[in-house]
Amino acid sequence: MKQKQMMAIKLVEKCEAKDLMPILVERPTIKEGFVLIKVQAFGVNESEITSRRGESSADFSFPRILGIEGVGIVDEVTSNSRFKVGQKVATMMGGLGRSIDGSYAEYMLVREENIIPLDTNLDWDIVGALPEMLQTAYGSLTVGLGIKKGDVLLIRGGTSTVGLMALILAKKMGATVITTSRKTEKLESLRQYGSDYTLVDNQEIESEIKKITPQGVDMVLELVGITTLFQDMSLTRKGGRVCFTGALAGQWTLDNFSPFMIPTGVFLTSYAGGARDLPSSIFNDILKSIENKEITVPIAKVYHGLGEVAQAQTNLESGKYIGKHVIIL
Repeated sequence: MKQKQMMAIKLVEKCEAKDLMPILVERPTIKEGFVLIKVQAFGVNESEITSRRGESSADFSFPRILGIEGVGIVDEVTSNSRFKVGQKVATMMGGLGRSIDGSYAEYMLVREENIIPLDTNLDWDIVGALPEMLQTAYGSLTVGLGIKKGDVLLIRGGTSTVGLMALILAKKMGATVITTSRKTEKLESLRQYGSDYTLVDNQEIESEIKKITPQGVDMVLELVGITTLFQDMSLTRKGGRVCFTGALAGQWTLDNFSPFMIPTGVFLTSYAGGARDLPSSIFNDILKSIENKEITVPIAKVYHGLGEVAQAQTNLESGKYIGKHVIIL
């Protein structure tokens, strides 16, 4: 029987954003433990730009269909699957777009354990903006930091998509939130999403935070990278936690590290989880909050069709936008 085909963006080598053009490829074939999803929308992410440039870690390989997240409708399942054809679902991480083909396609084949069932009537552009940034933000706050009501949280890199979602979630959880950005003109957006204090990330930041909370913050979510990590720890009270989740500045590692560089009594951890850290009940609760207009999803721009992926990646690289770039099919 002839293999069915689909449109996808499949890379065979590193390239420029302008080279991200959809081509005809074979549609994935269903197999045990996997679900075939008809893609309805997906977000565009920094890590996909890194992969496209050929700068990813060893778990990425060419040829590859990019896309670490996506939402859609179950198209085909095996006989003993817990999912049903026609069901709305989301997926993220778990090797998607890196060690296995991802969501820059009309269909994607995803492991069952990395799929979250959805119950919503929201438009696909809104749902499609959520999986990766919601999972990373929620996992960082709960698994990484163990945040609770009343905590004072500092988010470094607040205008990133994960930073914005972490701000929204932390406020929903009852925390006081301090957010930072390197650009003064972006502070107003942070206030609009509920930040209690917004600070320019410059040499004055330490004195500004000491004015807000003299004893230090309870927790820090680090999204900028190694360049600000040790300053984070100096701003954290004894018994407080710092969670390293992202490296927007590009530096992930440090030479000549010693555990004694961590201040006594301050706890340093990291977060790099996946779908297992985002229960379906939490995802659907967030969707309900969006439906009730209690939460606004930070979306920068919505694009239509695989042919606009090149523009979406170009816009994301520019750094001019705040919020998620979303492709709907």
